[in-house]
Amino acid sequence: MPDKPSRRDGRRRDQLRALRITPGWQPSAEGSALIEMGHTVVLCAASVEEQAPAWRRGRGAGWVTAEYDMLPRATASRRARDREAGRIASRSQEIQRLIGRSLRAATDLPALGERTVHLDCDVLQADGGTRTAAITGAYVALRQALAGLVNDGKIGRIPLRCAVAAVSVGLRDGSLLLDLDYAEDAAADADFNIVLTDAGDVVEIQATAEGAPFGRERVGEALALAARGMEPLFAAQRAARR
Repeated sequence: MPDKPSRRDGRRRDQLRALRITPGWQPSAEGSALIEMGHTVVLCAASVEEQAPAWRRGRGAGWVTAEYDMLPRATASRRARDREAGRIASRSQEIQRLIGRSLRAATDLPALGERTVHLDCDVLQADGGTRTAAITGAYVALRQALAGLVNDGKIGRIPLRCAVAAVSVGLRDGSLLLDLDYAEDAAADADFNIVLTDAGDVVEIQATAEGAPFGRERVGEALALAARGMEPLFAAQRAARR
């Protein structure tokens, strides 16, 4: 039987927040998507550059890379822009590398040709799960940009091996919760960020104990819960295709 509502917003422990993906939100970009997960809102834009990075040129393959940032008032108090500190914050660096790795795992880089796709993920409103929302939305923006290359006759097919999406899972008082908001994330005993393909294969699992260590069996349980929660994400991605 499904779990009864047990969370402050009335969700079951295995239930995603309200989800909406709006494709083409930024029409000046080759691909874009606005993703809303509860009160978390992330704008993802894909830009195509007709050359590979200098260190990859001549290899016959392209590259997909990402940048991640958060607007100053995406959070309850103003967050200084990275440029004010004169460097990219370590958290932003870690998240944008995760986004890049996740989207490269889905992309057939040789079929892309010697091009670079830049994915810019900007958090407009943050209420937990910004990195997972960015990955899920960035896939839609990437696919839209690649479809544009096909329509323009620059490549023969969309060079994607699979779809990818991501979701968070938290451990709190012995129970696992899907898709944490900020308050749940802040109170979690452990948290997981899980990236999967639409075939169910693992791209990345980030798992952290916030206090006491947790048993290894919890990793498998968290993965199973995330896999169930991915289905609506992949359905929303498919519905957003243009």
